[in-house]
Amino acid sequence: MRCLLFVSCLLGITACSSAYQKMQKLNGDANCVEFFKPFFPRALYSASVNVVGKHLGGLLIIKAMPDSSIRMVFTNEVGFSFFDFGFKGDEFTVYHIIDQMDKKAVIKTLRKDFELILMQHIYAGSSYTLKNGSEYYRVFPHDGDYYYYVTDSACTKLIRMERGSRKKKVMEAITGDYTMGIPDTIGIKHNNFDFTIELKRIQDHAEQ
Repeated sequence: MRCLLFVSCLLGITACSSAYQKMQKLNGDANCVEFFKPFFPRALYSASVNVVGKHLGGLLIIKAMPDSSIRMVFTNEVGFSFFDFGFKGDEFTVYHIIDQMDKKAVIKTLRKDFELILMQHIYAGSSYTLKNGSEYYRVFPHDGDYYYYVTDSACTKLIRMERGSRKKKVMEAITGDYTMGIPDTIGIKHNNFDFTIELKRIQDHAEQ
């Protein structure tokens, strides 16, 4: 039942207003954010998903594969797999997903949220920079979506990440406490809708 609720809520996600179109456009190089691209040889996270007051918990494993792809598997505490995704450049593979979550809108939302975190689209040739006060938005359009990485003026600090359209923000994410290129914490929040994902890294022997 919790999975069914999770699916129905994801299907209802809508965008909220933002002021991207009012920001100053600059000629600065947006590709400076490559410095912040995470590296996942293997990382295990405690995962907490909250949707309109309902909770879904488990473990999320992110692992770099020999073919340069990234595998992402979400299970509950006893090892039952909710989904198993693969990311490689613009390629995305669903290796497994439970029937209750096997909906186009659900898969599309999760794919884009994690592609933002993994920085899969930061090599877009049409990237540009926007300025809003002291914050600099490094913008990477891809397939109708816009991936925003908000930094300081010198591009030495990644403040947050956002995804949406050219005018509207759909969600934002924050990563923190990096250890050897792996973030210890990851937070995803959809705007104008009660849907959050919180990941806290767990050290396990397989990472050694």
